[in-house]
Amino acid sequence: MTKQFDVVVIGGGPGGYIAAIRAAQLGFNVACIDEWKNAKGGPALGGTCTNVGCIPSKALLQSSEHFEHAGHGFADHGINVSGLSLDIDKMLARKDQVVKQNNDGITYLFKKNKIASFHGRGSFVKAAEGGYEIKVAGAAEETIVGKHIILATGSNARALPGAAFDEENILSNDGALRIGAVPKKLALIGSGVIGLEMGSVWRRLGAEVTVLEALPTFLGAVDEQIAKEAKKAFDKQGLKIELGVKVGEIKSGKKGVSIVWTNAKGEAQTLDVDKLIVSIGRVPNTIGLNPEAVGLALDERGAINVDGDCKTNLPNVWAIGDVVRGPMLAHKAEEEGVAVAERIAGQHGHVNFNTVPWVIYTHPEIAWVGQTEQQLKAEGRAYKAGTFPFLANGRARALGDTTGMVKFLADATTDEILGVHMVGPQVSELISEAVVAMEFKASAEDIARICHAHPSLSEATKEAALAVDKRTLNF
Repeated sequence: MTKQFDVVVIGGGPGGYIAAIRAAQLGFNVACIDEWKNAKGGPALGGTCTNVGCIPSKALLQSSEHFEHAGHGFADHGINVSGLSLDIDKMLARKDQVVKQNNDGITYLFKKNKIASFHGRGSFVKAAEGGYEIKVAGAAEETIVGKHIILATGSNARALPGAAFDEENILSNDGALRIGAVPKKLALIGSGVIGLEMGSVWRRLGAEVTVLEALPTFLGAVDEQIAKEAKKAFDKQGLKIELGVKVGEIKSGKKGVSIVWTNAKGEAQTLDVDKLIVSIGRVPNTIGLNPEAVGLALDERGAINVDGDCKTNLPNVWAIGDVVRGPMLAHKAEEEGVAVAERIAGQHGHVNFNTVPWVIYTHPEIAWVGQTEQQLKAEGRAYKAGTFPFLANGRARALGDTTGMVKFLADATTDEILGVHMVGPQVSELISEAVVAMEFKASAEDIARICHAHPSLSEATKEAALAVDKRTLNF
């Protein structure tokens, strides 16, 4: 007899597994289908984020930051290190262990919430009595039926035309996390989040890193003032960033990769490297989903068409995360997953795209929420701006990490916070205060009046809010 479920989630990444858990909490009989495999071929819940994205990259960023501190930063603290060496195998093994802990944690949560887990690729078969028939193509193929279907199939790395990923010389984020030895020379095409983070890892470990970016501006989605501050820091670190380039022929061979490119001045260049990481964005993943079987509508990019509530064109079929419109961020997918589960239960799920925070985990970190100054100028909105440098923050001085600033943008009339932008130490944690403030429609004055612990990095947030009214106390 075919197994019947109230909710079937296809995809076990951050959006999918969170949607499954919330639906189970709401009393539904839930199944989740996911095809990720661990080294032994078993289930590896967590999707791209846990397996080859957010989690392993942060593990390597942490390890590489420790290595750089030991080699260059500890001496300033009176700590002398001699005979410093790198065990890359152990570093990668630690990264893999962190991934496994997250995989195991999700498996535990599924058992705790009585969620049926199917290991394999899920695809539509047909509309059926009681919902939709879904095939699970795995070690043991089977078919299940779900009344409601939540599609959370994520995204795949976008390949450069003429330079397919081989994960040996030409790498996606997957291969970039598995480089077995520090390359002498490393190139990245694309200066987005993944490119900068992976470039930072291998630069710290000793690679000579060149970033080739087609756009004429650095981090165009980031507030311009913050992006300029970040680039100054990256330049100082030795990360070579070339803007406005045109990439030509790419050849991969036994000795590495040869890249022909033209710089912003139109001058032809050739770059020979050991490894090339291509980081030019991601594409929605609907491979094998068989949308034609049920008439599921996709857009011109291959993403699943949804409305503001994540409903597709089919009754009781929903889609969330990277496979739909909006930012390709794990936490955005999670919020949509919760919202959809609650909508299925007749509740009113809430996702506000304007208060989704963004973070780039480089050093210094970059984080922001809301509108940038250039966006406000483009729409003609009157605003006030306030900034405060970490150079004037006591905790940052004690940490020995004073690069960067916090920036507030507020409505010129109402003082409502319109955007908060940060570059500096631990701003991935500091940005949450700004998200809360914006969700509650706070003013810059509200943050300026809140008592912040001293000494703490968060005082820079308070001071930047004070700066909107030109009354900083420590700068």
